[in-house]
Amino acid sequence: MTHFRNLRKPALLNWVSPYFVENQLKPPFLEMGLFHIAQRQNPRLYRTNGSVGIKKCDGLDFAKIPNATLKEAQAALLEYFHCTRNIPFMDAENMSKNSPDFLGKLLKRVNIVKDVGGSMRRFLCYYPINEFEPFFESLGLKPCEYTPFLHRDFMFLSDDSLLLENYRVLCQFGIERNKIGVIYKKAVQVFRLEFGVLPLKLQAYQELGLSESFMVKIIVCSPCVLIGDVDMKFIKVLEILRSMGFDYAWIKEHLSEQDSYNWNTILRVLNFFSATCCSSELVSLISQHPGLLFESSGYAVFSLITFLLKFGLPIDQISSTFLQFPKIQVRQFVSNLNKCFLLFHEIEMEVDEIWKIVRLYPLLLGSCRLYRANSLFSYLNVGKKRLCKYIQENPQELSKWVIGSRVEPLPNSGEYTKSQRLKMKFLLDLGYGENPDMMMKAFKVFRGRGRELQERFDSIVNAGLDKAAVSEILSVSPQILNQSKAVIQSKIDILVNELGYPVSYLVSFPSFLSYTTRRVRLRWAMYNWLKDHKKANPDLALSTIIACSDKIFVNQYVNHHPSGPLVWQDLKAKFSMDE
Repeated sequence: MTHFRNLRKPALLNWVSPYFVENQLKPPFLEMGLFHIAQRQNPRLYRTNGSVGIKKCDGLDFAKIPNATLKEAQAALLEYFHCTRNIPFMDAENMSKNSPDFLGKLLKRVNIVKDVGGSMRRFLCYYPINEFEPFFESLGLKPCEYTPFLHRDFMFLSDDSLLLENYRVLCQFGIERNKIGVIYKKAVQVFRLEFGVLPLKLQAYQELGLSESFMVKIIVCSPCVLIGDVDMKFIKVLEILRSMGFDYAWIKEHLSEQDSYNWNTILRVLNFFSATCCSSELVSLISQHPGLLFESSGYAVFSLITFLLKFGLPIDQISSTFLQFPKIQVRQFVSNLNKCFLLFHEIEMEVDEIWKIVRLYPLLLGSCRLYRANSLFSYLNVGKKRLCKYIQENPQELSKWVIGSRVEPLPNSGEYTKSQRLKMKFLLDLGYGENPDMMMKAFKVFRGRGRELQERFDSIVNAGLDKAAVSEILSVSPQILNQSKAVIQSKIDILVNELGYPVSYLVSFPSFLSYTTRRVRLRWAMYNWLKDHKKANPDLALSTIIACSDKIFVNQYVNHHPSGPLVWQDLKAKFSMDE
């Protein structure tokens, strides 16, 4: 009898940071484990006296079944529920007419060509059915939604008297049967209340001055108000809104049956706005943007506040942002903000510049649903650096790059032509101009802008080598210049200051600059350990230590000492964070 007491609560989505999926808010930078948003659902609605509302069910095409056959099958089901199972007529009728999936399963097992009514009666006589299936479906739940609520040991509705009692109390209160499934899914505890408790709870709210029609909407949207004592947070929210001039009709209009509401969070949002806005501004703000309160129970507002606080906006500027809020859903606004931030990060904009743009243009960024970075590269015909610079100089242009708009390429800046010219000059200075084929190969081998290649070349010269020596190094290992100037300088620093070699050693071992700093430091540390333990020749060339493969290095050097493999693993872990 008590199997429904053990049913799990409806699944809830944790409200976390930092992302947002497209249809579900995931605010950046903050995990607020206290907050949850109920899953959005779209229950199917069936009229009590309507016909089957679908054409296909579990492989059965209802469009090909005559209406008379369907009505005969529904009548047989009604007769079974009411006459055989003693289910009240109104409930039996609702179950028989508004459970098309269940009816479809039955019709697949009986003869529908002739005497479908008789076939149904004979089948039901010998094969008892699980009455909870058509019951839940008639309340507006799909099979996939009510299946977790079914108990494997119970088949008859009479086995769960508490469920039926509370269901009938809600019906008598004026809640439509096809909406009770939503209540069950949001707050199954309501149907576990002891006999006589639910009417007292409903009466308590009515004694506070809340009309039956208003409470019907509240219960469907937020059945949690029936759990525990009177929800004083809910009452407080109503009092505040009423004091501002918003009546119950306005509140009903802006509540969605597809959402569940946390009145404590809504109250916190109201308190925040009350503390940061004057009364006239607050009334105007809520009347223009009721979604600030009711959309996701105000969680979207807190996610936006958190986002802006993380970027250093003061409370008064955040308040001003809300007062100028555009006609857009708060969740979409926060999603747009986050996507702008991800775009800036993807094009490698400096952190200080990102902070600057977010602080100065939060309304602009929240109003723009931008194309992805790769799409903008294609549409604008630019790379990361130019796009980054262009946004910093023209942030208002972001409004022209929203999804669905036509994006025109940026004007040719001439930088590409200039870069190619500088690259050509650089290669000519290296002596590649004598052979056109060599020049073409060099263009492919030396990657980067002309100015960058020259800076990288100069960084090696400035380390203590003459230009002729550097040219000789590049003729052997041209890929060296495909690294950034900073990386080249760090590797030279390791060679000179950590390993103790003169910079001129690069002439005999130019490929040193091609190896990662992790490889160099790891091999060198292992070699020194082996030397200290008299297991390696102290006069090995650096190229011998660095250039061989890991397999050869381990076999020829590391394994010469019994503890060598263990030390090798420890050193690999130590240097794992190097590049």
